Amino acid sequence: MTTAVQTPPTVRPRGWWFDLLMVMLFVLLTVALANGHLLKLDQDVADWVDQHQPAALHWIARVLNYLGQGGQVLTPVALVLAVLVARRRRSVRPLLVFVSAFVLTYITIGPLKLWFSRAAPHSLQPTKLELFNHLLPAGEYKVGYPSGHVANALVWYGVIALMIAALVRSPLSPRVRAAMRIVPPVVVFCTTTYLAYHWITDSVAGLLLGLVLTRLMARVPWDAIPLPRLGGWERPAGL
Repeated sequence: MTTAVQTPPTVRPRGWWFDLLMVMLFVLLTVALANGHLLKLDQDVADWVDQHQPAALHWIARVLNYLGQGGQVLTPVALVLAVLVARRRRSVRPLLVFVSAFVLTYITIGPLKLWFSRAAPHSLQPTKLELFNHLLPAGEYKVGYPSGHVANALVWYGVIALMIAALVRSPLSPRVRAAMRIVPPVVVFCTTTYLAYHWITDSVAGLLLGLVLTRLMARVPWDAIPLPRLGGWERPAGL
């Protein structure tokens, strides 16, 4: 077994209180929606964006929204970067980061979306605003809550920032790191809501969930995880 000495990662705000707060807010938001609260807010925002969709702005928003496409953009980019870092550092640890992020998002975001079963704003069903809407007809979109775009953006841009720092062999400056971790999720939050892919509370829920998940990933000392001997490929990767 090989273990590298590494300073335990820190997240800001420090401690677990912020994570607990995000979970509590997610639960409170979900309970409120399930009891019929905030539905008018969702509908009012959807109505407003529907009336403010000039063609140019609509297409700009559609392009920017790809920043949150997990399967088409974020996962492939993260995988390519992880492979590059793994080859350059001759270490499997970058691939461990990728697999962990993939599994973490797969076992949390997906099941929650299926369980809460919420339609999209463009649905013609009279119950489209409701959670636990398991009577939606076959073929109807019903995985709107929470927004996977927003949650994925938070998790995967954290992974991408980590890989880029390992590639350049230097920690990213606080401004660059903040830009990579904050700007894409904010853009995805706004465009997802503006394009009526999700109700605004779907996006808020995705933000809360994504913050918890990305902070979990950021706490892992990737270069210090004990690994069996792999012909030298268990060495630290500068993560």
